[in-house]
Amino acid sequence: MQLQSSKNDFSSLGEARVQHIRRKSISVLAAGQILGGLGSGATLTLGSLLIVSISGLDSLAGMAATMNTLGAAVMAIPLALMAQKHGRRVSLSSGALLAVSGIVVIVSAAILSFWPLLMLGMLVLGTGSAMNLQSRFAATDLSSKTTRGRDLSVVVWSTTIGAVIGPNLFEPGEVVAQYLDLPVFTGGFLIAMVAQLAGALVYFLGLRPDPLRVAQYRASAQSKVGQLHRRGWNILRNTPMARRAVLTVALSHMYMVAMMSMTPIHMQHHGAELTLIGFTISMHVAGMYALSPVFGWLTDKLGARPIILLGQVLLISASVLVWVNPSDHTMTTIALLCLGLGWSASTVAGSTMISGAVEVSERPQLQGTSDLCMSLAGVIGGLSAGPILAAVDFEGLAVALLALAIIMIGLNLRATGTETIRA
Repeated sequence: MQLQSSKNDFSSLGEARVQHIRRKSISVLAAGQILGGLGSGATLTLGSLLIVSISGLDSLAGMAATMNTLGAAVMAIPLALMAQKHGRRVSLSSGALLAVSGIVVIVSAAILSFWPLLMLGMLVLGTGSAMNLQSRFAATDLSSKTTRGRDLSVVVWSTTIGAVIGPNLFEPGEVVAQYLDLPVFTGGFLIAMVAQLAGALVYFLGLRPDPLRVAQYRASAQSKVGQLHRRGWNILRNTPMARRAVLTVALSHMYMVAMMSMTPIHMQHHGAELTLIGFTISMHVAGMYALSPVFGWLTDKLGARPIILLGQVLLISASVLVWVNPSDHTMTTIALLCLGLGWSASTVAGSTMISGAVEVSERPQLQGTSDLCMSLAGVIGGLSAGPILAAVDFEGLAVALLALAIIMIGLNLRATGTETIRA
């Protein structure tokens, strides 16, 4: 048995010690998320600029985010399998190191002026995004039913710090690039590489004892029946609660990406200055992360379903505000704030539901499958939003997205209420 070698380490752990490990793990995960957010905040925008600079093709600008998201999707399940076999410590630190290797490929591609290699580097860098997604689930490994939402949301919230600071490192990064005689737009990637290396070290040294290994041992010791080990897709087919939660998270993410990615173009077409566009996106990001602890606390108090429904109401509000007056920039900014808040409520509550849908032995598999679906939904939302915008304008896109909210409301209203939330 995989956990046999750990029994001597974990068998003497009392409840007080387990809670100490839980709190310590959340602090370590939050620190790692800050560093990971710093890396992603500094690289996604620079990736678009670097691709255009090397290829000379404006049409490839969006491929930086697309390849990064695809990389996150590709690596979601492998990282989850690694966590299930070796624990969060190995999985998260390995994910950070793989992200570093992606940055090495990106800088090499810039030196060689070879944009297909740059695409490959962005794909590998997406491992960092997959790792960041897994971190929020890692926060729930030792949580109880009454703390799971709050623990998860604290780690989600910590992403805000790195995401806000990251874009402000563009100019210092360029100073570093000039000093090292590297191509333009590569300095930010070097800063991101240092951040990811620091994150790998934080995870590797800080997650001792490993929270998932402790949770697995406790579940094994308390269980009187054999542990289940179904694959993620099998869990989705046979567990309605898991299926509903994963669909909620994925479709909410698709809704958010589709509307958010087209907002700058819409505002530009209506004469908005870049400063106002930037402020609108900043308000959106604030909505995504700033109140996540509130939604986590509400999820613990009221249950996941009411908070998911609240999230859908906020997403619908965003569409309605845009549809009522698409040319009003103030209305658009409020709509993007609602969009971020709706995404936050739905994602925090949905992710909390995912962690409680199955036993500890199956959580990494289900969580990895959820992250895969979430990333692929983001890719579909981003790729489809452009053609829809061209066909029916921004307000048409906003109204079309209401179908996703209706699906999610239907899924959660049809829930029987007899499903068991695991401890």
